[in-house]
Amino acid sequence: MEPSLLAQKIKGEMTFSLSSRVDPYSFVCASAYDTAWLAMIPQYSSDQPMFTNCLNWVLNNQKEDGFWGDCDSFGNPTIQALPSTLASIVALKKWNTGSLLLEKSHSLLSQLCCLSFIYGNTEKLLKDVKDNCPRWFAIVVPAMLELAESNALQVDFPESVRETVSYIFTSRQNFLNKEKLEGEHYYPPLLSYLEALPPSYGVREEDILSNLSSDGSLFQSPSATAKAFMLTTNKKCLNYLQFLAQRCPNGVPQTYPMDEDLIKLCMVNQLEKLGLAEHFTEDIEETLAQIYWNYKDQKAWVKPSNMIATQLHKDSLAFQLFRMHGYKVSPSRFCWFLRDENIRGDMEKHPEYFASSMLNVYRASNLMFSGEFQVEEANSFSRKLLHKILSQPNRDHHQSSSLKVKLPMSHKMIEHELNVPWLARLEHLEHRMWIEEKEANSLWVGKASYNRISNRHNDELLQLAIANYECRQSLYKYELKELKRWSEELGLTRMGFGREKTSYCYFAVAAATSLPRDSYIRMLVAKSAIVITVADDFFDMKASLPQLQNLTHAIQRWDSKGLSGHSKVIFDALDNVVSEAAARYLLRQGIDITNTLRDLWYETFGVWLIEAKWSRNGESPSNIDEYLKTAIISVGSHTMLLPASCFLNPSLPIHQLRPPQYQTITKLLMLICRLLNDLQSYQREKEDGKMNSVLINMMENPELEMEDSVSFLREIIERRKKEFLEQVLVEGMCDWARPIKQFHLACLRVFEMFFNSSNHFDSNTYLLEDIHKAIYSPIKLTTNNLNIDKKTPQIQLVPAVNKNNKYEIINSSSVKLNRCYKHKNRINVIHSTSTGVAARLVFPHNALRNGGYGMTPKVGVVGFF
Repeated sequence: MEPSLLAQKIKGEMTFSLSSRVDPYSFVCASAYDTAWLAMIPQYSSDQPMFTNCLNWVLNNQKEDGFWGDCDSFGNPTIQALPSTLASIVALKKWNTGSLLLEKSHSLLSQLCCLSFIYGNTEKLLKDVKDNCPRWFAIVVPAMLELAESNALQVDFPESVRETVSYIFTSRQNFLNKEKLEGEHYYPPLLSYLEALPPSYGVREEDILSNLSSDGSLFQSPSATAKAFMLTTNKKCLNYLQFLAQRCPNGVPQTYPMDEDLIKLCMVNQLEKLGLAEHFTEDIEETLAQIYWNYKDQKAWVKPSNMIATQLHKDSLAFQLFRMHGYKVSPSRFCWFLRDENIRGDMEKHPEYFASSMLNVYRASNLMFSGEFQVEEANSFSRKLLHKILSQPNRDHHQSSSLKVKLPMSHKMIEHELNVPWLARLEHLEHRMWIEEKEANSLWVGKASYNRISNRHNDELLQLAIANYECRQSLYKYELKELKRWSEELGLTRMGFGREKTSYCYFAVAAATSLPRDSYIRMLVAKSAIVITVADDFFDMKASLPQLQNLTHAIQRWDSKGLSGHSKVIFDALDNVVSEAAARYLLRQGIDITNTLRDLWYETFGVWLIEAKWSRNGESPSNIDEYLKTAIISVGSHTMLLPASCFLNPSLPIHQLRPPQYQTITKLLMLICRLLNDLQSYQREKEDGKMNSVLINMMENPELEMEDSVSFLREIIERRKKEFLEQVLVEGMCDWARPIKQFHLACLRVFEMFFNSSNHFDSNTYLLEDIHKAIYSPIKLTTNNLNIDKKTPQIQLVPAVNKNNKYEIINSSSVKLNRCYKHKNRINVIHSTSTGVAARLVFPHNALRNGGYGMTPKVGVVGFF
């Protein structure tokens, strides 16, 4: 099947939709920890659970290794899994009586497996908290251990971690001693962990009731509200919990209610980051329009202290998406935190809690226009806090490092944001990174972990994203092969001087943006870039002035008579590019643009000749303005961009092709590209006797040192980029259609990528890895990134026939799957086939009575029965 058809087929089979008819909560993963707490609540005067759907969710959502909760990209549990697993096992143990035979039997196996998991994994899980224990972990884990013990579940830790466990208990006591129950400057407030506060802390009923929200929740936390109901039997709490269990029958989230607009904004962001926007254009436009309609009329918000991070996450993400899609939105919508010294102080004291929101503030601040000084302040503040987070010894308060990765994925993303300017990133490779990093499905931080995209939707989107990416790779591979053939046939690869950059040129064009989708546009820009590279080198280093004059005059009259050698090769290649473009445009629009394209190219060759004369004759422009009049044309950005823009839909107006009638947006692009190039080439050009803006500026201002001149030009670039972004993103600033403006932005990305930190274009090796990833290398996913065709079998434990007081584990699933649980030095295997049961594990009969703890199942008969 063709890759594009495969992508469409997968989309057609998806259940994912941003439609207003779809419940936004279906996009968010359930919280094992909070669902387990609801599962613990008994009915009035009964030994039955009040929320059986929550208990059923716990029964059927244990991971294959025996735990509940988050895991990293390699399938390894994170530290968040420890309290989730403890809470879940307590919920199962609580209901090991009564008539719930199926649940009891599954519960026994689950208890045994998770206790084995805890014993076998705590050393690795606690490795990152032994020196700096996160606040939430110190509060919750000791409480869950105590709760397990009170329910006759003795959790046995290896000797190697007992000192760490003692340190965690000490850390809890330190937090409890220094914090007030409703302290304003701790996030979230201590009372939001009500379910984890020890009885000795002395929480009064009036403390609980006075902090209930109007909906009956305690700080929108299902687990805390569950405990509040157990302590007070408050009817408002009960109504909240009942509504929650009904609204979220497949496991409850860790926060309820959630901001539904925030959920939708996160899903729009996810679609764009995965490179799927083209498949959901209408959904995205409709969703953003709906949210913007609500958002622009909102008054200043008033939120509880535990909602500040979430609100800031939403406001900064909304600013990013609205601004990128052309909506008018004031920076004050996300810069409000700058006006509150208390909030800023709390962020500086607890940067880890605000990591997710600060990352989004930093991303939003990249979209800065001229005069937006508060955005500059937000950029500086968020950057400082993100650096502080990276510098702390406990590098992630929500996740444990895996043995296979040096940094948690969230911190890898922070480093990526800080180290690579957003304009220097190519969209195609950004999509790949987002696909391959599991942490990309994190939405925003909750009380004890990140909210994440539901497994079902995450898997669907990843399938489509992979198919979409590989579809592009297949197309890019073919186009690059054709481009190399074109360069070879015209003799451009056999010039014997300068830079052979066919792959670099094509890679930059293809990877810079998902737009345009037209193959010919990519090929036209790439061919133009190749001709510019070869001709520029010919003017710089190979030809004599008479040769350059002959070639330039030939371009002026568009006649190769009298040309030979390299001049003839360059002319013929240029003629091929222009003739093909003019013929295609004539066929498409019925207008002949041959002379217009020739004039555009002649302008470029003309300024190259001027620069060659400066260099050969030892001359220089009198000032930087004179230099830039020539230099912004000689960089060639508009020469590549404008002809290709004629083939966009809607297309560039033809009169805008004629020099010097360029729009402000194009002139800004030309200037920025020239200065970016100059900043990375002034040392070489100084040695070659060529002019450069850095050197011209020093000639005009003799008191300047080289570093001063460089800094001066960087300031110009930053100022002009703000003006350029405003031209691209604000409706009405430039009367061109959005695709043309976005194409200008893509061109700037290419120059930023080539000349951001050094001259990558002139390097023969720097971009080879990126080229391989963009065009040739398949997507690399670990088994836990994508859970395609992966199902958990339903398990029963029933009394064995003729087995003398023993029980059988029966796996009646039709899914072919091996499940292995390690308990100390023994391996317990459950295996099923498509035709029925294929394994039997036998337990001592007293395993049910004591919850399975300490009982090692013996492998029984393996085969069909």
